[in-house]
Amino acid sequence: MSIIVRNLAEQLVDVVRDRILTGVVAPDRPIRQDALASELGVSKIPLREALARLEQEGLLVSQANRGFTVRPLSAAEAEEVYALRLKLEPEMIALAARTATAVDQARACEFLDKIDTMTDSLGEGVGAFNRGFHLALLRPANQPVTFTILERLHVLSERYVRKHLEPLGRDERANEEHREMLEVWMARDERKIAALTVVHIGKTLDDLRLQLKTDEKTY
Repeated sequence: MSIIVRNLAEQLVDVVRDRILTGVVAPDRPIRQDALASELGVSKIPLREALARLEQEGLLVSQANRGFTVRPLSAAEAEEVYALRLKLEPEMIALAARTATAVDQARACEFLDKIDTMTDSLGEGVGAFNRGFHLALLRPANQPVTFTILERLHVLSERYVRKHLEPLGRDERANEEHREMLEVWMARDERKIAALTVVHIGKTLDDLRLQLKTDEKTY
């Protein structure tokens, strides 16, 4: 039996990260550490440690006299994050398709079922299950270094996924693409799943370019 012990700061990283990714903590507004620590029932020391780790992940930025704030969405960051995904993800997902076990395949199906359910009920948290689905397609490749990099990229992508799904009908299109990807991945068609991954990521980036460009003109 293995026992996993997580300190308070690690638990706070997960809690605050979730608030950032779901938009509960708004971009460009200082995080009120006193209020947040009081709400969570913790001292400021482990909370500050957690915020520093989230800054390392690229979700927060610290400034003198302002403390920590959520990094705003930007076209430049989206370009960088999705370009890296395009370089790393297609080859790795093809390898994962080849090596996935029945258990791996069942896990990916569960994530897609959850996405469909939450989309139909307009539930919150679709972004987290979207991330989980993509990572489930990558994990069986058994390349831990590359997987860790992609895991971080998917965390950064999650806020952009929420932005991408704002227009009506985008969630249905994304789900259709996911279903096709899963079918091909489970059939172990390495060449086709790599190609579909390029198209899927590329379409999302193309849409984000227009959305973020429009937003930047508004401000």
